[in-house]
Amino acid sequence: MRLLKVATCNLNQWAMDFDCNLRNIKDSISRAKEAGAVIRLGPELEITGYGCEDHFLELDTVTHSWECLKEILVGEWTDGILCSIGMPVIRGSERYNCQVLCMNRKILMIRPKMWLANDGNYRELRWFTTWKQADRLVDFQLPDDVSEALSQTHVPFGYGYIQFVDTVVAAEVCEELFTPAPPHAELALNGVEVFMNASGSHHQLRKLDLRIRAFIGATHTRGGVYMYSNHQGCDGGRLYYDGCCCVVINGDVVAQGSQFSLKDVEVLVAQVDLDAVSSLRGSISSFQEQASCKSTVSSIAVPYKLCQSFNLQMSLSSPLKIKYHSPEEEIAYGPGCWLWDYLRRSGASGFLLPLSGGADSSSVASIVGCMCQLVVEKIADGDEQVKADAIRIGHYTDGQFPTDSKEFAKRIFYTVFMGSENSSEATKLRAKILADEIGAWHLDVSIDSVISALLTLFQTLTGKRPRYKVDGGSSVENLGLQNIQARIRMVLAFMLASLMPWVHNKPGFYLVLGSSNVDEGLRGYLTKYDCSSADINPIGSISKQDLRSFLRWAAIHLGFSSLAEIEAAPPTAELEPIRSNYNQLDEVDMGMTYEELSVYGRLRKIFRCGPVSMFQNLCYKWGTKLTVSEIADKAKHFFKYYSINRHKMTVLTPSYHAESYSPEDNRFDLRQFLYNSRWPYQFRKIDDLVRKFNGEKVAIVAANKHQAADVTLDHGGGMGVVAAGSGDPRAGF
Repeated sequence: MRLLKVATCNLNQWAMDFDCNLRNIKDSISRAKEAGAVIRLGPELEITGYGCEDHFLELDTVTHSWECLKEILVGEWTDGILCSIGMPVIRGSERYNCQVLCMNRKILMIRPKMWLANDGNYRELRWFTTWKQADRLVDFQLPDDVSEALSQTHVPFGYGYIQFVDTVVAAEVCEELFTPAPPHAELALNGVEVFMNASGSHHQLRKLDLRIRAFIGATHTRGGVYMYSNHQGCDGGRLYYDGCCCVVINGDVVAQGSQFSLKDVEVLVAQVDLDAVSSLRGSISSFQEQASCKSTVSSIAVPYKLCQSFNLQMSLSSPLKIKYHSPEEEIAYGPGCWLWDYLRRSGASGFLLPLSGGADSSSVASIVGCMCQLVVEKIADGDEQVKADAIRIGHYTDGQFPTDSKEFAKRIFYTVFMGSENSSEATKLRAKILADEIGAWHLDVSIDSVISALLTLFQTLTGKRPRYKVDGGSSVENLGLQNIQARIRMVLAFMLASLMPWVHNKPGFYLVLGSSNVDEGLRGYLTKYDCSSADINPIGSISKQDLRSFLRWAAIHLGFSSLAEIEAAPPTAELEPIRSNYNQLDEVDMGMTYEELSVYGRLRKIFRCGPVSMFQNLCYKWGTKLTVSEIADKAKHFFKYYSINRHKMTVLTPSYHAESYSPEDNRFDLRQFLYNSRWPYQFRKIDDLVRKFNGEKVAIVAANKHQAADVTLDHGGGMGVVAAGSGDPRAGF
């Protein structure tokens, strides 16, 4: 037997905080060594943090990375253990995203990334170059200070593997796993047994299964040990990196880390038998045949052994059942952990949320409540870092610390119901009950006097006073009156967030939380600079459908029972007066349902549909229940309002990324914000298709009648033939 103990990890790094990142790297190496591991794999770009973006263009970022790596190598961290450490490296005039493979205080090899992530949330080609010389390793001259400290001047640089005395190891970096021809296929034929994948992969609802299937597929038919490491947490942007470090052998997951956690460092250790890899490969005839005529990959040999022989004191890691979270749990824990990182790293003292009693703001409140529960739970489990952060943020003294989530929420979470004459008592009460269940400090404020003051000022300036539509006003007046309320709430929210800590003799400020969902952003069903304008928004990339499912789940599993009633209530903005014969409803206002919006969003972004192709796809999807004319109207209605309101996305609150059809303009969805909202060419094409379809339908009906007449004639009925068959049945179309 060749027993190999390996360690992979989730690290909560912070972009450009080299002290924090270096501390976590050292901690992970120490834990791996204490567990007896001889390989330690860290995440992609772990020294800098993955989300540095244009900071990668600064020479300082690369310089500081070398300084941190040198500090690791001159110490005892790499003694007896192979460490793969991610950082940017400049060779000549090119900048590469690299894994630096180190052992025994030396750099064994630098492996640049060959295929870069450059779609969706990723722009790696903006900062890095792909390594194109896949047929050879080249010499890389180390920076002078590193060379002097390590007594090492040159190291191999490029695509290749490391031949140890008793096994073969190689790196495959993040995106490379998902390419049409992944490196691990070729490396396996060259005898590589251990693959190390350093990744920076973000959370997206229902995405984890795709990732794990890729690890399993990489080794199921080729054999091998696949190690996966990832970032975990918010490193400074909209993304939450969801960890889930893994070890897979021959298609079986034998170790799986957490997907959502408040830990800064999580190390996962597994022990495997490499003879099982040899045995599997030797049993597959096609593998041996392809290996016999493989393309040779460059390699280096080192005089180190990594494996141990048969030892009953060392147990093998067994296949385990893969753990997946439900989408409702993902909504609770992903944004909850993201909010905690943002709170503890921003210098804020807590959150303030305009809580309307509706589904969206109640979802945000519940996520904050979940965050508080996670914090108390981790403190009870002995997490000293979470405890120290909670003591600082909650301003605990005399050795006290959070032991109850509601008590902690009272210290760090303010909710405020900002009612007007249009607000119902039902939503007001629901907001109060939910705030009490979570433990938030709740305020109930009437904004009518402020609205009246503004309208009086407007009347003084213009001599006119606008009225709601239900009171005889025009659509322009009606919309203006709604927007006044919405924007007053934004101003009041930021005022309270900045001054309420002062009122209660607390230092710092509160972060204002937004609560518009992804479907409202897609449709533009929000007022620019209203309560959707906040510091951060944990649900800005989550659909209404998913949020409603989350509310039903949270009512039971988070203990906020009032959410059941909130979820059952029809969505309403409550910006217009309630009358016996009129109640403002979101879906009526929008002219489309939230379910339809999710369909539009996925077709527009994921399937890259313009108006015409969206119409055509919808015909197949909805054709059994709607006419093509009705489908055309819906497609055109969506694109009209999408384009009219696209400008709102340029100021959309930075939102937790959770959904692949997010319309967020600044990072994810790069489209213009000024459109011809009539879409004259595209809508004309849709109209042509509708006319063509209806014409063909009429022709088919006529042809069927013609056939029926022929059948009647065959049975002796003569007069129907002439009437049914005279002229072209498509004439006039």
